Amino acid sequence: MPTLWNKIAAAFAVLALVTAAWAAAPERTHEIEPEDYFDVQVALDCTTSPDGKYVCYTEQRWNDKDQPRTTDLWVVETETKELQRLTFDPVSDSSPQWAPDGRQIYFMTSRKREGAARPYDGTQQVWRTTVAGGEILPVTRVEGGIADFALSKDGRTLYYTKHADQEVDTWKDLRSKFDMLEYGHGKLKKSCLWKLNLQTWRCEKLVDEGRFIRAFAVAPNGRRIAMITDPDQRLITHEGWSRVDIFDTESESVTTLPDGLWRAGVPSPHGWVDGPAWSADGSALAFTVGFDGYPTLVLVAEWTNDEVTVRELIRPDGVEATGHLVWRPKSSDLCFLGEHRARQRVYRVTNVNGGGQGAAGILTPGDLVVHGFSFSDSGDSLTFVKSDIAHGRDLFQVPVNEPTSSFRQLTMINPQIETWKLPQIEIISWKGANGDIVEGILELPPDYQRGQDPLPLVVEVHGGPTAATLFRMRFWIYGRTLLAAKGYALLSPNYRGSTGYGDKFITDLIGHENDWDVEDILGGVDALIEDGIADPDRLGVMGWSNGGFLTNCILSRTNRFKAASSGAGTMDQLLQWALEDTPGHVINYMQGLPWEATEAYLKASAAYHLGDVETPTIIHVGQSDARVPREHSQLLYRALKDYLHVPTELIVYPGEGHGLTIYNHRLAKMKWDLAWFERYILNKGQETKAE
Repeated sequence: MPTLWNKIAAAFAVLALVTAAWAAAPERTHEIEPEDYFDVQVALDCTTSPDGKYVCYTEQRWNDKDQPRTTDLWVVETETKELQRLTFDPVSDSSPQWAPDGRQIYFMTSRKREGAARPYDGTQQVWRTTVAGGEILPVTRVEGGIADFALSKDGRTLYYTKHADQEVDTWKDLRSKFDMLEYGHGKLKKSCLWKLNLQTWRCEKLVDEGRFIRAFAVAPNGRRIAMITDPDQRLITHEGWSRVDIFDTESESVTTLPDGLWRAGVPSPHGWVDGPAWSADGSALAFTVGFDGYPTLVLVAEWTNDEVTVRELIRPDGVEATGHLVWRPKSSDLCFLGEHRARQRVYRVTNVNGGGQGAAGILTPGDLVVHGFSFSDSGDSLTFVKSDIAHGRDLFQVPVNEPTSSFRQLTMINPQIETWKLPQIEIISWKGANGDIVEGILELPPDYQRGQDPLPLVVEVHGGPTAATLFRMRFWIYGRTLLAAKGYALLSPNYRGSTGYGDKFITDLIGHENDWDVEDILGGVDALIEDGIADPDRLGVMGWSNGGFLTNCILSRTNRFKAASSGAGTMDQLLQWALEDTPGHVINYMQGLPWEATEAYLKASAAYHLGDVETPTIIHVGQSDARVPREHSQLLYRALKDYLHVPTELIVYPGEGHGLTIYNHRLAKMKWDLAWFERYILNKGQETKAE
């Protein structure tokens, strides 16, 4: 593990590289290897100080090959672009929030010192530091730790939530007597909302309703606190039984917003309520409701004389709201991240008040992907984290009233990328199912010229499916950047059900999984073969989550692919409904429960169509995956190895969930996929009998 002084030296080395890289763009000579992935630092989000002089952002980096990445706080001075790293502890720090003085920053972390008492016992607490760095100070010492926090606008009060076991249980005595056993739903959690007076340092419990508080937001005027609450901590209760509760600090009462617009009033009741955000004057609350298979709704609740009305915000045509709702200060403009045709930008809807809304526009135009944004208290300048096809994530600024002006770059977090031989990245389109136009991201080797010999092609299928592959350079463990660097063409299709192509394109997939989505993908392969880019005799397919599901579907549909990498993919929709932590996903696409839509469950399941599979397939899955449990991968492995005698390998990653988080696990995934594709697509090495 690196020492503190090693880390400080590394930070200065980064600053030196940044200075050199900004002076002149170096020549791109570096051939990308899997190990380069672990040198990339990732800026996650940013928050601007009230006076606009500083921006605090969180950055992920790798420190230990047997651990996940850690997240640290950094700050950049907007005028001089001077960087300061604020935290160095080998744990993750999150949720930075500025004090009104613009010099102090509050954040959450879990510090641990051997044999030490709270707050160094590994529980999550609120801590505080300054823009100058140095010693960090604990703010809370709550037994068991906190779940979330928010600082009041005036900086005098800190609100936080704390989870605890629910005590109401008919079988409590028997569970306690036989506590060595495992029970179906385990211990259910509830939450309480507390406030800490930062002047008197006294705590007061505000809300204890016997529900689980998943998120909360405090109105700037302190009058109301919005809470997204569920019956308990299980995600199944969040997707269908969550609600918006409002705590009135004057009457000390809790009321619930009417939910007709996202429960009874939509095709699916299984919506995820998230992202509460208050307007500057505290009279309006915005939040999102997301669905698997349906567009995300942006809702606005407005109070007039203590009477509340809830309405849906009209989104710009074709734009999918992906979250991060922020009200622009000193205005009634609501801003959010929105996807449109593989780009993700900051959108603004003006004058959201009085039951109406004004014009919608883009604050970050261009071919880019924005990952997070914030305003200073003036609301005049927008700071955001963006990436594009030639660069990783960095911080930029732009005047709000001049969004077409040049972005001002504040950081260069990964100067080494400037020397990489990057893939050629473009958006292509073709005819998919029913003759509809489908788009995708095509990556080609850096030096490839059209008209040369066709390339081996790997199709990389995104998860979701209510998601999209975005138009940017992304070095990722599922093929992007690396495969093009190794001489492959890589196609990432935004097949039916993907976001950013209009509401109809999303909902068209309902009732058509393992059907229109597969046709969309295969249509892209055909188009690249016809264009002379892809070699029809050297094709591969890979994906994770829903991408793994579609990889499995393609395996059961055709043997034209010479190799496949199936990651955490569903095989049987009935099994998926029974085991996953968010079964509303299956119910939406199958259009009913298993006993209501039995034929749909069978048709959409690859498990019943494996008889003719011949494609050599490597299978990856996390040992503790709750989203697509490992039983699906074991089903595919058994079918291929023991009954169909197809070359296969099953890799189970210990301790991992639905995504791989450990350095060595991600490296193994990339190395195994490269070796598998080299053997079965490029025909390197001698093929043996079924493995």
